[in-house]
Amino acid sequence: MSITDRLLALWGREVETGIVAGSDGQDRRIARKPRWRRYAPIALIVLVLGAGAAWLLLRGGGNVYRAPLTQLTIGTVHQGPFEDYIAVRASVAPLVTAYLTTEQGGTVKQVLAEDGAAVKKGQPLIVLSNPALELQVASQQLNFEQTRFKYQQDLLNIQHQLDKLKADIERDKVLLEGGALAASIYRQEQQELEYYQALQTATIASHAAEEKVRATQLTGDTSGGKVDITRAGVEALTIRAPMDGQLTALDAEIGQSKPVGAVLGQVNSADRFKLTAQVDEFYLGQVTVGQGARFTMDDRQYRAKVAKVYPQVSNGTFKADFYFDGPAPAGIHVGQAIDMKIELGGARQAVMLPNGPFYQDTGGNWIFVVTPDSSAAIRRNVKLGRRNPEYVEVVDGLKPGERAIVSGYEAFVKMDRIEFLTGTAQQ
Repeated sequence: MSITDRLLALWGREVETGIVAGSDGQDRRIARKPRWRRYAPIALIVLVLGAGAAWLLLRGGGNVYRAPLTQLTIGTVHQGPFEDYIAVRASVAPLVTAYLTTEQGGTVKQVLAEDGAAVKKGQPLIVLSNPALELQVASQQLNFEQTRFKYQQDLLNIQHQLDKLKADIERDKVLLEGGALAASIYRQEQQELEYYQALQTATIASHAAEEKVRATQLTGDTSGGKVDITRAGVEALTIRAPMDGQLTALDAEIGQSKPVGAVLGQVNSADRFKLTAQVDEFYLGQVTVGQGARFTMDDRQYRAKVAKVYPQVSNGTFKADFYFDGPAPAGIHVGQAIDMKIELGGARQAVMLPNGPFYQDTGGNWIFVVTPDSSAAIRRNVKLGRRNPEYVEVVDGLKPGERAIVSGYEAFVKMDRIEFLTGTAQQ
């Protein structure tokens, strides 16, 4: 084959005539098809596939999930007054709680009140026994009594010497004036008198200082007045009610050994209450002291205020205490549950969507929006704002009248499009 023939064959041109070199003249060259004819079917297939892919992309993405409408909840976007609040389950707690703790360790000897009983301030509740402490106190008392006796004895001896010296000086003064007594003896008696007078003054001053120190050791008021601190340890073995109220959480059985600082129970204020609630940690920076709250009981509205916020987070929640803003409901009791709304802000007009589990799956960054023909839902980026248990505020990405899936997205969180199977959606 010539060079020309090879070039023509390479570019797909037909060679209609020509005898093959070296043949007997009967062999003829067969014309080859043009290149575009050979590749046309492949190009057509590629074109069809590309058009199909483009059509799918235009319809909402490549990852498609098909779900029955009966498994989905669809909410409608609308505009209206949005109330910014948190719904919490609060419980009634005593306003004041005083714990019964042991200042001295010992064995429970007597339990004088039952759990749940109403008690008065100062009422004996539990008696402990501590023989070692009682012996120590008795020894201290004996030492105090011995010291007091010695002081009295010393004071009597000094006074006796003073009386004797005064009598001797008075007698010897007459003898000195009559020349019957040496002046040196008289001066010696006067010096001895001055010594005992000074000793008496020092002894009295020392006793006064000791009594002053002892006075600082007096503590508390009881039915009998002040009690010496040496007896205070023994008195502490009797656990008394620190205030009027109700005795609860009593933990004392006869014969039990209790160490120093053990909690034996508590006394709750009987007629003064507060509310306490666990709040989702998401709102930790939004709940502050003084914020209002409201709840309904027996068809009446009541109000409360945040009294204290505990910043420690446990199991995804933090604790907050509330005082009643006004009279408390009649008949409430400790432990009673109350559904309460903590107000984060006043109501104002906003575009909003019914709240639902979808928020936990998307973080409020995107949502599946139902198409106008209600045949599918397409993933769309949105910007959501405040939330309450009923609604989520729509900042951007949705308009009133549009519908979106508000149920959970766990099964199709990575999808781009959800096609609805026949059925009825939950509204």
